[in-house]
Amino acid sequence: MAYFPINVDIKNRPCIVIGGGPVALRKARGLLACAGSVTLISPEVVPEIQTLADAGALTLIKRGYQAGDLKNGFLVIAATDDAGVQEAVHEEANAQNILLNVADVPKWCNFILPATVRRGDLAISISTHGRSPVLAKRLRQELDRQFGPEYDLLLQIMGELRPIVLALGLEHEKNKVIFEQLLHPDMLIWIKENDWNAVINHLQGELPHADLSLLEQLLQNQS
Repeated sequence: MAYFPINVDIKNRPCIVIGGGPVALRKARGLLACAGSVTLISPEVVPEIQTLADAGALTLIKRGYQAGDLKNGFLVIAATDDAGVQEAVHEEANAQNILLNVADVPKWCNFILPATVRRGDLAISISTHGRSPVLAKRLRQELDRQFGPEYDLLLQIMGELRPIVLALGLEHEKNKVIFEQLLHPDMLIWIKENDWNAVINHLQGELPHADLSLLEQLLQNQS
């Protein structure tokens, strides 16, 4: 089965987690990190889930799954080993056209979660279409070593530059050329060496009339 790769905006959308163990905790944290509105359903939970509930980070319903629990849900993750619950959740989600992932049971999923390396807003994901999670994990570990924290700052810099370039009102093709020139081949080296003068001098050379004061402040805060 081929899965269509997509990034989904779940901000303030109702996300439901079935289960209360370490896997459910990890899934809930992932949803909360993307600003999802999380409800977790389980008769027993690990202490960390209870802590999140006590802090108001998520809504905790301390009982087993019941038919109708998925009503108005946008996305559901079933993180339970109970095969009967897995199947029941699948049937309800399927009937209501709700996005569903059942942890480690691809046959019940209509979406799967890729292995992901994150550096701030940069996300690098690997999917094997559920055929080999261990290979996806191995690749994620390799990418984790390859892409260090300097990529987070590089993305922040490019993100700050984007509205500055777009405000010039140039044609799309000219903007593409400017962005390519701004992303100097040595930019990552300068960032790793904390050579902020080299970064700013290069950017000012490409955008001589732009106000880069906010960007300069961002780099000064890295010292």
